[in-house]
Amino acid sequence: MSGHSKWHTIKHKKGAADAKRGKIFTRLIKELTVAARNGGGDPAMNPRLRTIIAAAKEVNMPADNIKKAIQRGTGELPGVSYEEITYEAYGPGGSALIIECLTDNKNRTVGEIRHTLEKHAGNLGATNSVAWMFTKKGHVVVEKSKADEEKLLSIALEAGADDVQDDGDAWEVLCDPSAFEAVRDAIKATGIEPASAQVAMLPQNYVKLTGTPANQMLKLMDVLDEHEDVKQVWSNFDIEEKEIEASLA
Repeated sequence: MSGHSKWHTIKHKKGAADAKRGKIFTRLIKELTVAARNGGGDPAMNPRLRTIIAAAKEVNMPADNIKKAIQRGTGELPGVSYEEITYEAYGPGGSALIIECLTDNKNRTVGEIRHTLEKHAGNLGATNSVAWMFTKKGHVVVEKSKADEEKLLSIALEAGADDVQDDGDAWEVLCDPSAFEAVRDAIKATGIEPASAQVAMLPQNYVKLTGTPANQMLKLMDVLDEHEDVKQVWSNFDIEEKEIEASLA
């Protein structure tokens, strides 16, 4: 499992994510607005919008909030215009990061992201400096306690998945991004609720971090997660679960 996925899963289990529902809503509203602006307000014709609506419903966002966010994207309602921008960076211990943002002020955001990285033993990289280390994949994580391997493998492959991998206490289902919706929906249709499901930037190789670099990375992830313009962070760090859990205690 990618470092970010492991960190996010443990954080969610500890309930830290629930305490930030307002922040999650804010991010999803931005994503809904941008998806509707770029692909139209009809989810049936806009796969990206459909995926974000599903994510919004999973965190119990009110239907009216979803509708208004979409209408701001299509221009039916006035609203702030957000821009998507992705930064590539180096983190502690030679790790790599891809930081996806949604912002209404690109100059402000890049300055704040640069400052955050430098404060936590990292630095901003040039375009394509680390992107080549990652592959875009549909990524569904299912806890082993919730699914039998043979059953999950059968469901996932029939729906278009490429592989199901063993990752300790969970199964990782991987697929082409174009097959993500079909694979996720097929798994959920059998009553299996994934721990996470998203189109992810997965590292081809991992950088093992321990001690000071590991602590620096975990602090950096927390600060980036708190930033109002940061939508998602992907990284190739590998940190032991006990260290992640200690940092979130």
